[in-house]
Amino acid sequence: MNYLIPANTKRGQLILGLFRPFDLILFGCGILTTIILLAVMPLSSTLVTILVLSPAIITGFLVMPVPYYHNMLNIIVELYEFLTNRQTYRWKGWCYKNGQKK
Repeated sequence: MNYLIPANTKRGQLILGLFRPFDLILFGCGILTTIILLAVMPLSSTLVTILVLSPAIITGFLVMPVPYYHNMLNIIVELYEFLTNRQTYRWKGWCYKNGQKK
């Protein structure tokens, strides 16, 4: 009567075990933007080169896997939701009225 439960069943639903379709679309857009900028912009200085490569670097950072979270984009979204939601939680349990009559 032993049951074998997979340790991480969500990983089987991901592409290559790491990425959601949105992650790959986001990273693909960053790479495509970088390729277009490389073709259009003259790479005359280091600053221009860094600015041209920044879309691929930023989107790569966002879809980078992180332990205990899915990726950096997930951490940023959860942090934003935590900071913008209400922080005062009101009790609505069985003694909500505190003995007051209806």
